[in-house]
This record gives sequence, C-alpha cells and structure tokens, in this order.
Amino acid sequence: MRLRYIGAAYDRTLALMTGAVQPEGVELEYTVGMPNEIFRRMFSTSDFDASELSSSNFIIERARGDRRFVALPVFPSRVFRHNGIYVNVNAGIERPEDLRGKRVGIPEYLQTANFWIRGFLQHDYGVDPGAVRWVRGDTEKLTVPLPAGLDLVDAPPGRTLSDLLDAGEIDALIAPRTPACFLAGSPRVRRLFPNFAEVEVEYFRRTGHFPIMHLVAVRREVYERDPPLARRLYDAFVAAKEYAYGQLRQSVYLSTSLPLQIAYAEETWKLFGDDPFPYGVARTRHTVAAVAQYVHEQGMADRVLDVEELFVPELLDT
Repeated sequence: MRLRYIGAAYDRTLALMTGAVQPEGVELEYTVGMPNEIFRRMFSTSDFDASELSSSNFIIERARGDRRFVALPVFPSRVFRHNGIYVNVNAGIERPEDLRGKRVGIPEYLQTANFWIRGFLQHDYGVDPGAVRWVRGDTEKLTVPLPAGLDLVDAPPGRTLSDLLDAGEIDALIAPRTPACFLAGSPRVRRLFPNFAEVEVEYFRRTGHFPIMHLVAVRREVYERDPPLARRLYDAFVAAKEYAYGQLRQSVYLSTSLPLQIAYAEETWKLFGDDPFPYGVARTRHTVAAVAQYVHEQGMADRVLDVEELFVPELLDT
C-alpha cells in the first residue's frame, strides 16, 4: 500500500525519508514539514494518511471525544524546555517563583512545550498557571475553549512577543523557539536559567522525564482498514532510529554538523543509556502519563486519560 506521511526532518527519521528503511508492505511517501504547520494542517484537513502530531493536542482532542486519529507510541520529538524561558533584565525576575503576577508571553497556550513548562513551574517551583498574566502571540491550533478564569490577552496586532519582551512590555517569554531579540544579542533579555543544561540534566535524573513533544498519528479509517499496519509502521520507525544511532556511534566521519559529535554522543550514552529516544509503551509510560496529567491539571481535560486509552491496542505490549 502507499501511505502518505508528513513529519519534520530528524536524524532518527532520515532512513524513512531516504527509503533506506521501509515499513513492510508499505510504499512510504515522506513529506517534510515544520511541526506547527503540520499540526494545523492535520487538525483542519487530515489530508495525509499519517503524521507527526502534537501530543498535548492529541490528548485534548481524545478527551473531548474526537476519534479522527489513532496514535502509535512513537515519539519523534522530545526536548528539554528549561532553556525556553526568557526574561527582561529589568523585570525583577531572578527565580522561577518571581514569575507570579508577571506578564508572560506565550506563542500558543496549548503547545505541548508550554504544558511541560507550566508543569515544572507548578510542581517544582509552586508557580500555578493561574498566578501568571499571559500574553498570547498566535492563534491556537485547536478551536476549543481555554480554562475559565485564565488571565490571558492577545498581543497587540503587528507586535511580536520578541519585540514586547525586548521593550519590557512583557516581563518574560515562554517559547520553544528562541526569540529574535535573544538571537540578536539584546542586552535587555536573558534566559531565566543561564545554566539550563545543568538544570535539565538534574531534572532528568530527578524525574526520569525527557519531555515528549510529539507522537505519530494515523487517520482512523486508514488504521481500521489494516490494523496490523500499526505494528509495521512502529517497527520501521524503530529501525530508522537504530540507523541514526549507528551513525552517531561510528567515528569514521561526522553524521551531524557538531564538531564535537563524538564526545557529545559518548556523554549522551552515559547519561541516557543506549536508547535515549525510547519508543513503545513500557519505557515511556511515566512520561506519557505526565503529559496527560498536565493536560488535566491545566484545565484542558476533565480527567487524566490512561496511557492505554491513547495508543492502538496492537502496540500496548511494546
């Protein structure tokens, strides 16, 4: 069968993109896109057979009874997010606790990255989402109501959150994408956690979470025509990931543009083990459950969905 898939370009999916790995019995047509555009496109038109999809948005829709997609326990994007909090140096924010009562920019309230950031701010630093004055920079991908009583306004038309942060019109910015003012070296903007790598390693050692951002989803009608397809796709994603690991382990040439790749790779194996991007239910249950918990705690689901409710039954033994 021919299957049209859209996802971002990762080393762990490169073998699927090039055809070096093919799902059994499937001619995979891999279209490369940027995550936000992919998610908006799939939630509005579903015009690919399968795609990378926001994990929080999938959980929100599943909790609301939307069954357009089924999910595989394949997580192409995982990112630590302590690095994604920026503050204006004149805002008086020295610690995470200082964010209470501040004006904090956020591109979209329902981005998975922001669920994770609000989650660790609440659980590790006692900063409840309701204690922050949110300024939103873009529309949401889902047309769903936000939590009642949330202090949220939209940014002024024609103004970016980066501009507002640099000008001191917002006190902080939470965003997965590095703001332009920070990239330009503005002296008025810094990270809340200057030593973010150390903080993220400590967070991983303490919680066991390497935060999951995205999962792989298949249109329900495609899956229901051939339920064993789920296993064949899963196996192909695992094989492509192993191909990427092999590239990182060899030292004949550098498979990335990181000059110190060999040292970084060896340090990664020491910290995360031989499979730093685990797929399947067994090794990811704890972190998937955390996403579901945050979606509920932050007012976007009426209960915490069980992990078994999120993935196709054929892959619950993975």
